[in-house]
Amino acid sequence: MLIGICIVFSILFSFFFLHFLYKELYFNSIKESVIYQGERTAAHYHYGSLSDEIIEKIHWYNVVSEYEVIVLDDIEDLSSYFPYEVNYEALITSEDREILENGDYIVKDGYVKEFNREIIGAVFPIMGDKGLIGFIYIYVPLADLQEVFEGSLPILLLVGSLFFMILFLAVNQIRRSLFKPLNDFQEFSKEVSKGNYSNRLVHNNHDEIGQLAHAFNSMSQSLEEQEARKKEFLANVVHELRTPLTYIGGYSQALNRRMYASPEEAEHYLMTIERETNRLNKLITDLIDLDHLQENMYTLNAEPIAIVQLFLDTLALFDIRINEKKLKTELDIYEDLVVIGDPKRLQQVFYNLLDNAIKYADEESKIKITLIEENKQLLLRLNNKGNEISEEDLTHIGERFFRSDKARSRMTGGTGLGISIVKEIVRLHEGEFLISSDSLNGTTVTVILPGLL
Repeated sequence: MLIGICIVFSILFSFFFLHFLYKELYFNSIKESVIYQGERTAAHYHYGSLSDEIIEKIHWYNVVSEYEVIVLDDIEDLSSYFPYEVNYEALITSEDREILENGDYIVKDGYVKEFNREIIGAVFPIMGDKGLIGFIYIYVPLADLQEVFEGSLPILLLVGSLFFMILFLAVNQIRRSLFKPLNDFQEFSKEVSKGNYSNRLVHNNHDEIGQLAHAFNSMSQSLEEQEARKKEFLANVVHELRTPLTYIGGYSQALNRRMYASPEEAEHYLMTIERETNRLNKLITDLIDLDHLQENMYTLNAEPIAIVQLFLDTLALFDIRINEKKLKTELDIYEDLVVIGDPKRLQQVFYNLLDNAIKYADEESKIKITLIEENKQLLLRLNNKGNEISEEDLTHIGERFFRSDKARSRMTGGTGLGISIVKEIVRLHEGEFLISSDSLNGTTVTVILPGLL
């Protein structure tokens, strides 16, 4: 198909190129020659008269020259010497007569049926001492296109071939630069639909194709990362499910077979089964909550909340864990802060943030808690000293299936869902979630909520 297109354009180019050469080189050169010969002849008789001797010389010139020269006293006699129409119209019109009488020449070209070819000619006025004394009409039949370029056919074929080669290379390059990315996009899209996200489009231009390639690459990378996190999350969930199920199954079997030495040991087995059952319930509840929050299936039950009291009540739930790790809490809290929000969901935010702050804080370290009004908004800030979170991990904190400290999360029971739930609840409250971490200041989580009364 590409070769066919190039052949068609090459033929069109050759056609217009030949007509350009015919018009600009041959036709214009003949026209200039006719005007030159006519002006020269008219100037030769500028101050003389049209004697028989002069007319005889002109007849002899017609014999030895390719030009036809007609000399006449009156322009009305021209139709007798040249009884033909040019382009099926009279050779001299009334407008032409006015031009000639003013001393200017006229040029006429067109098709003459009797000659079966184009001609070009010009009529020149001959001025004498007493004014206009006659006219000269000089014309020459034009060779057709084939006759003009018959001897130049090899050169024209060479030019046409060169144009075809250049056009073919140019069109092929354009096709490759334009359609190859689209073909790659089509193939890679099929691979994406099959779950293969590793392909990338290579395109360095900044046009629409380049933007499409960049968007596709970003999408593929995002899907690849999402798939990796999903697999990691599923592995973590399987681990989190397997551990409590192992405990529950093992201790249930031990109780059923009475494989215990004392009532106290049996009580320990029952408490372990209860604890692991609660862990399973929490994991399942978190998964359901996160799914509902992300799919906007949850409607907030907004009401005025004494937010400080709600936070302190939540903090009290962690007294035992705080004492076990010998942590200190430094509070900077404004009293009497009231905010519009969902108390159940905001307590879930406080619980998850405090749980993480305590879980990942170094033993015998300090947790700084700030709950104040700032710019007519509620600001909650928690700071702890623990393992620094890398900048790369910070950009993924709160994404579904993501955990920064994977080994420690398994040890502490984390599933990577707590912060995801926090971010979704904050989003539903039209708030803002921020997190930063460095070795000097530790990790700081900030939640900003509107609706402060």
